[in-house]
Parts: sequence; C-alpha cells; structure tokens
Amino acid sequence: MTVLLGFDYGPRKIGIAVGQVITGTASPLVTLRTINNQPDWQKINHLVSTWTPKALVVGIPFDHDGIEMDWTPMIHRFIRQLKARFSLPVHQINEFLTSIEARNLMGRAARSHEVVDAVAAALILETWFSEQH
Repeated sequence: MTVLLGFDYGPRKIGIAVGQVITGTASPLVTLRTINNQPDWQKINHLVSTWTPKALVVGIPFDHDGIEMDWTPMIHRFIRQLKARFSLPVHQINEFLTSIEARNLMGRAARSHEVVDAVAAALILETWFSEQH
C-alpha cells in the first residue's frame, strides 16, 4: 500500500491528511498550529514515522487571477524543509479554493477551522491523485 501525506500550509496552521495511491482517496488527519511561526516539527516527525509515506504533497495557493499569495515564499521554505528533513519526494499542486470547498463540504461543522484545514489537505491530496491518472 502506497501512502502519501498532504499538507495545507498556512501561516498559523497546517492541515495534514493521509491518502492511498491505489484508491486515490484521502482522509483528514489533524491541523497543527505553528509554534513561533515555525511548523510543529515534532508532531510532523511523528506523523511521518507513523504513516511512512512514499511522498508528500503540498498545496500552493493562488488567487483567482492565478497569482501566488503573499505567504507563498513561506510555503516554498516549508517544502525545502520537508525535503531536507525526510528525504522524500515533495510534490506541489495548485490548491485554489480548497479551503472554500472544504467549508462547503462540511456545512455547519466548518465552524471548527481546525477541521477545515485538515479537510483541505485531503482535497489537495485527492486532486493530486486525480491529476496523476
């Protein structure tokens, strides 16, 4: 079974999901708060150790005009850090509107932003799976 982890990176929170290549599906895992503007590497290390993914997928946000968001350089730094820490392939995908789609899917439950980010990470991962076929 080939497992991947997906990340919805934000300046204050990082949503994380796990997905399986065979089924092309993903499930939300957790949303981690950043610590002093840094990812919670201890918890990310634990997730990577637990799930032993073959690759990681990170969403890159663009606005409706196709322009990268102002925090995108932080995401590219996060991607470099993931590569250095875990020696795994890190794929990037346009995550345009995944957070809005996650809120729509969740309805009333979307009030918990912690859950929304993890659901957005699952959507990022599923989008990546669908683009691979």
